[in-house]
Amino acid sequence: MDRKRGKHLPPKKGGRGRARISIRNSDGFLHYRDRDIVLDTSSDFLYIGKLDSVSEYFVTLRDVDVHDRRESPSLNEKYIIDAKKYGIRRNRKLVHVRLEEVVSFSLLEDVIEY
Repeated sequence: MDRKRGKHLPPKKGGRGRARISIRNSDGFLHYRDRDIVLDTSSDFLYIGKLDSVSEYFVTLRDVDVHDRRESPSLNEKYIIDAKKYGIRRNRKLVHVRLEEVVSFSLLEDVIEY
């Protein structure tokens, strides 16, 4: 909100033209704090881990499986389903993911097995 004029401003644009999530509207993310989530990004990386915090520019996860999609013959969905079935193969204690790279996020427990 523009305090001088009392008007609501549209969200600021982050890199690549996507709206940036600011700390003011990150409550949706923070609702899932301390729960295992899947972060799908516009990069070649997929992140599965516990949501720790959200800042103006980063989502921070802990106990994280950072999965490089280029290095696996497995489909992304199968990889995520396996993480749900057999547990997260943690390879990082803490990861900071740029918000402008996040395409979607969901709880790992909400992944539907087929």
